[in-house]
Amino acid sequence: MAKLSGGKAAVETLRANGVDTVFGLIGSATMEMFDALYDARDIRFIGVRDERTGTHMADGYARASGRAGVILAGQNGPGVTNLVTGIAQARAAYSPVIALAGALASGHVQRDAFQEVDQMALFHPITKKTFHANAPARVPEIMNEAFRTALSPRRGPVLVNLPRDVLAGEAEFDAIPSSGVERVGTGLRGDEASVREAAELLRNARRPLVIAGAGLKTAAAQAQLLAFAEAAAIPVAASPGHGDVLPFDHPLNAGQVGPRGNEVASRMAREADVILALGTRLGFNSTFFSYDNLNRDARIIHVEIEPTALGRYFPAAVSIWGDAAAVVTELGRLTGKCEQAGEWLERFAAERAAYRSARDTITTGTQRPISAETMFKALRDSAPRDAMYTMDAGTLCLQATERLNYHQVPALFTPLDFGLVGFSFACGLGVKLACPDRPVISLHGDGGFSMSASELATAVEHGINTVTIVMNNHCWGAEKAYQRDFFGGRYIGADIRNPPFDQLARLHGAHGIRVEDPADLSDAIREALGCGKPAVIDVEMDPNALYSFRRDSFAHRAKG
Repeated sequence: MAKLSGGKAAVETLRANGVDTVFGLIGSATMEMFDALYDARDIRFIGVRDERTGTHMADGYARASGRAGVILAGQNGPGVTNLVTGIAQARAAYSPVIALAGALASGHVQRDAFQEVDQMALFHPITKKTFHANAPARVPEIMNEAFRTALSPRRGPVLVNLPRDVLAGEAEFDAIPSSGVERVGTGLRGDEASVREAAELLRNARRPLVIAGAGLKTAAAQAQLLAFAEAAAIPVAASPGHGDVLPFDHPLNAGQVGPRGNEVASRMAREADVILALGTRLGFNSTFFSYDNLNRDARIIHVEIEPTALGRYFPAAVSIWGDAAAVVTELGRLTGKCEQAGEWLERFAAERAAYRSARDTITTGTQRPISAETMFKALRDSAPRDAMYTMDAGTLCLQATERLNYHQVPALFTPLDFGLVGFSFACGLGVKLACPDRPVISLHGDGGFSMSASELATAVEHGINTVTIVMNNHCWGAEKAYQRDFFGGRYIGADIRNPPFDQLARLHGAHGIRVEDPADLSDAIREALGCGKPAVIDVEMDPNALYSFRRDSFAHRAKG
């Protein structure tokens, strides 16, 4: 038995669960925990400049590593409320982020105390569960339950409230246990009869298509998917934000599907007679919840680890509750080759080759300001095959998700359905810490980067050497496009003025490059990747190359 403070017990519980990195911002409410972290030399503490961006780092770390990402908000009240946007983002991405929140001393609750807010109620709608430690002796038990909850299917963020007096108080402890959970793979193979029925549908399909989503990546099932697709000779499309489910250059990789995908994969989704939806909800970004983007007559085989997602938006001919890795392995064993899909496969191969050839025939030329397609081609030509990409929201980054090449999974991290601006740079720092040997390239618009540029100091302080490309068109591009296309060019709030981001990077001690000539793009990318520092490339983009992605939302304003 050993007498430990609640703060020391909290840190020992992190160690027992194999946590090696904690993101956070110091505050007086959790001083006992920070003091314990001082002695925990096997846990790297990354002090951030804002709890929101620190949560994005924990989110990126979790998605890249498959383990829990931990963010410590040291101060109750404003320190914890700053977590809200990042936790809501993690919830939309089913990312296992564990937020440790400093809280009021127990005796001060509901007394209008300094920095008092109902933290439990605030986070209830945006977490899988919120926890409250009410005694020092219960800290390990409650934190371990938080780990189990965050990492169990479907994964997601949790909040643990840690009051000052609980962290300062002491209790007797035996050895601190772990949750027993590090990375969850259920092995749930699905109902045998349903899997056999699905295999029969696929085997007899004339126009089969796999649509693979985040569940495939969560289950680390890329090898199983590849083996199945090759044996069955079925093209594989990805739900938006998951274009890395297969290596880019694999002949069965159709790219991303739906309104924000490419024309080849999207056309196939509209024409397929059997669709294997593997670890995807067929949600908003994939379909806009419309049969405009999915064949109404297709027989859908829906495989999901979350039973409430099965057939939720589109009726399923076969619903299989199971782990993507286990189910696709069983399907591979039972399906065999789709013998009747030869013509479908030949058409796909021809269209895929034509689409990719057209995409790569663009020349950099001398166009100034630089076009988005020129920017994306320079990245395809210059980035290493093992590069990992983080994206922001906004039209330029939405286009980039389908215009870049992903070879080594995981490689693509986006805000997904939360559509968050200001996410990419901070997420990239977390991804880099999880995968230090791989290059990380973060794409931002100028507005989004301005929201998180303070973390340049964090990147320099901790030697987190990512490359951030600011696609600088001096406006909020999506909104300006809508004002142009549907509101008669009545611009308000759309144009913004920025500092020179390359100079801002250098002021922080990072490497800064400015690019105005398209001929300099590839050299700038290579220079940034090799500079040995965090790097920012400020690229002067064409402010008039605007695109309205959500034209459906403004159909009522469209002129006939």
